[in-house]
Amino acid sequence: MPAMQVTRQCVVALTWTLQDTLGETLDTLDAPVEFLVGGDDLLPAIEQALQDKQAGDTLDLHLEPERAFGDYDETRVYLLARNRLPADIEPGMLIEAASLPADALADATPGALLTVTELYPEHAVLDGNHPLAGIALRLHLHIAAVRPATAEELRRKSAGAGFFKLERQGLV
Repeated sequence: MPAMQVTRQCVVALTWTLQDTLGETLDTLDAPVEFLVGGDDLLPAIEQALQDKQAGDTLDLHLEPERAFGDYDETRVYLLARNRLPADIEPGMLIEAASLPADALADATPGALLTVTELYPEHAVLDGNHPLAGIALRLHLHIAAVRPATAEELRRKSAGAGFFKLERQGLV
């Protein structure tokens, strides 16, 4: 029986090394992690590259920002008075824009996730860009396994990994 090929609505188990164009390693997955192809788990450029591949295949991808997390948008960086934020806020924390006072960030998308990048005595810097926005990426992928997606995974549009999106869990 031939090995299952990657198609839309299957689950792939991947390992990878993610680097910037200078060769600095940004992330490594040594143990396989499952992602739903055709859902919300992977970038479209990665899904496209995986099509018709099978377990055991490797790929080397170069993704310019527009095919990865977009260009860095300075209009998505906000200064907010510190007294408008929770007292226990720390750099690196995520805040959902909708959880802030209605008039705090009038031009932010309500569902946007903002990363606290800097804290000062009187204000905080919040960044609505993905942490990898504006960065060209090199991705060395290994397909460890391919299997059909379950009905539950298709309903959720995820195999549960969600590496490529900022997660809403653990928000301030």
